Amino acid sequence: MYEFVKNLVLRILRVPPEPLDPMGDVGSLKVFRASPNFFRYRLYVWILRNIFSAFILALGAGIFFAVTLKTRMSPGEIILAAVSLVGICIIGIGHLIVSFIMLRLDYEMRWYKVSDRSLRIREGIVFVREMTMTFANIQNISISQGPIERFFKIADLKVETAGGGGAVQPDHSTRNPVFSMHIGVFKGIDNHEEVRDMMLARLKKLRDSGLGDTDDSTVMPVEDGKHSPVVSKDFTETLKLLHAEACLLRQSAEKLR
Repeated sequence: MYEFVKNLVLRILRVPPEPLDPMGDVGSLKVFRASPNFFRYRLYVWILRNIFSAFILALGAGIFFAVTLKTRMSPGEIILAAVSLVGICIIGIGHLIVSFIMLRLDYEMRWYKVSDRSLRIREGIVFVREMTMTFANIQNISISQGPIERFFKIADLKVETAGGGGAVQPDHSTRNPVFSMHIGVFKGIDNHEEVRDMMLARLKKLRDSGLGDTDDSTVMPVEDGKHSPVVSKDFTETLKLLHAEACLLRQSAEKLR
């Protein structure tokens, strides 16, 4: 039943089941998902919030009936009030079901993909947020973990690229009013140290290879005595990958229209 509802919601909201792979070597691709403990953490918060809402609703209903018993109301008015209360309860139950399904889908549709050259993050159901970062632009990788996250043994891995101080846009998928296209977060993962070390190793390897740098071996003399830069093979391959990536993103955007 859940799978049927899940497929129906994804079809209605036109959410792709899985993002495209980021540019880089296919053999180096690693796919990470949010931890089951991340879902448990958000589920407990959801339960506490709804228990509080149910308490407020029950308190309001009790006060209403207490006032009703003390006032002279016709049988028709009492029946109308009771039907209204039942209707509110049915709406509340429906809201619980829908909010739980959206909570579960939000957990399942989180994707974190890392290749040897870049990473891609996608999250959200109603408002889908997807971003791609190249290792060449990454400036900082950090782990954020509060006391509740430590209890559930999860953490957020934050990746920052150049220009992280600006370029903010509205973010409807979270409580944050804005997000930066220069900051990517692997939310709720339980292998955060492993992911961080893997990304740092790949970042070091990329920088040690000098990809895109111009050195003495990449220039050659010409007849007028000047030097003309020669594009390295790795740099050419990178440009080809960027072009292919741009074409895939354009095709994906056209499908979502």
